[in-house]
Amino acid sequence: RLNPAHEFTLLIPSQAPLHAADQPPPHSVTLAPLPALPKALAKLFWEQVTVPWMARRLDADVLFAPYWAAPFWQPVPTVVTVHDLIPLLLPAYRGGLQNRLYTGLVARTARRCAAILTVSEASKRDIVAHLAVPPARVTAVHHGPNAPTAPLGGDLAPIREKYHLPARYFLYLGGFDVRKNVTGILAAYKRYLERGGDPAVRLVLAGKLPDKDTPFFPDPRRLAAEMGVLEQVHFTGWVAEEDKPALYAGAVAFLFPSRYEGFGMMVLEAMAAGAPVITSSN
Repeated sequence: RLNPAHEFTLLIPSQAPLHAADQPPPHSVTLAPLPALPKALAKLFWEQVTVPWMARRLDADVLFAPYWAAPFWQPVPTVVTVHDLIPLLLPAYRGGLQNRLYTGLVARTARRCAAILTVSEASKRDIVAHLAVPPARVTAVHHGPNAPTAPLGGDLAPIREKYHLPARYFLYLGGFDVRKNVTGILAAYKRYLERGGDPAVRLVLAGKLPDKDTPFFPDPRRLAAEMGVLEQVHFTGWVAEEDKPALYAGAVAFLFPSRYEGFGMMVLEAMAAGAPVITSSN
């Protein structure tokens, strides 16, 4: 909620689509054009030149960058949100030279900010340790779950039918990049079956499957086949946001052994839906 005692100006590129639902009133909207440059350079110019110049022109008291891309030149006090340090801490996510240079730039700009907002105490510790920022300048503001669209204990039959769900299932919902450790989920499920676990409890992997099988996006269908559990694994594909609470609620347990998260929204969503959660301590 916006404090009515303050005046807010939303600064966006003039080419960006703007919908009424995206505008929590009352505030004004200022459109700033993107320069006629290649896409990556236009983005960098807009973040590093246009935004701080407009902040000074508007005589803003504070500039808030809601994602990790605060300007290096800060003519007004600047606050930035840093959700996590994945590009800094995980080599597989650093990308090519252009991405590494950009990550290095935004890391330096974050150190110059008057304050940094993040989403968990874990991310705060990483920011303090790896960006060398005093703890007093970093504030953890935790995420909250989306408003439930299906009541606890409600009718799950429509979702079971829509996604062809088994009667009982372990659930994973999320991406399939290597950090999510879906390989570990499949290995654990195989071990569960080998140790006499009930084979009627299937494994449901929900989310858009990788377009290509790569080291960064290992195809879970191939992994399941190699482990001999493909027949016991059900793939839903992409799941609509409004269907997620029921999908969580119907699970025997939600599995989330990710190797690194800034927050881990899926864990919170599953708990809010009443699902037991098995997760990792990373």
